[in-house]
Amino acid sequence: MEFVHIEVADGVATLRLDRPKMNAISFQVQAELRAAAAEVTERDDVRAVVLWGGERVFAAGNDVKEMAEMSYADMVKASASVSSAVTAVARIPKPVIAAVNGYALGGGCELTLAADVRFAADNATFGQPEVLLGIIPGAGGTQRLSRLVGPSKAKDIIFTGRHVKAAEALEIGLVDQLHPAEEVYAKAVEWARQFSGAASLAVRAAKESIDRGLEVDLDTGLEIERQQFAALFATEDGVGGLRSFVENGPGKATFVGR
Repeated sequence: MEFVHIEVADGVATLRLDRPKMNAISFQVQAELRAAAAEVTERDDVRAVVLWGGERVFAAGNDVKEMAEMSYADMVKASASVSSAVTAVARIPKPVIAAVNGYALGGGCELTLAADVRFAADNATFGQPEVLLGIIPGAGGTQRLSRLVGPSKAKDIIFTGRHVKAAEALEIGLVDQLHPAEEVYAKAVEWARQFSGAASLAVRAAKESIDRGLEVDLDTGLEIERQQFAALFATEDGVGGLRSFVENGPGKATFVGR
């Protein structure tokens, strides 16, 4: 792939956006994100994923020049690509953390929302400025942002198109941790690396239960959880983990991902 690179070390895959100068998310980048998400999903040597745009910028938005040439009919055909790339990242059945340096605006902000956890530089900037271009977020911003920070805060950010500085992003729950810019990626990898020896099927079931449960009513969410919970008793890790606790106490189990 030309603009999305995958590097794997110690069970952690880094999905690196690399489209100078500002990592604008073009339709090609979207296709590469879908392919990258599929690859890290299938790879057994990947237990967690870090999204990173490099030391300078995460992603300053979708490729506006590309979109400006499109008609309504064009976008009707292409709009599924805009949202499906971010959804593909959100559906990776492994822990995903976004490491954000610099700007994460528009499609870049939406991509961070697909992660399970967000670490940001203390000088990072977030925003959904699409309304200032006469459009709205089209890759999940209206939906994921409101679920993350609440509808009132999401409306303020989206209606005004304003920038959200790092401190405010932390305060409202848009990001989970702030770090000096030069430490963000390393801190994200450190967080991701803790899953290299984890019970991967249990982590996957937990992510599935939380994400799917947020999309439905409570009773349906509880049923999703019940089914996932019961299914883990058919796994080698579930059986072995329970026996290890009984025989050796907590924290002694070795998991094999089966």
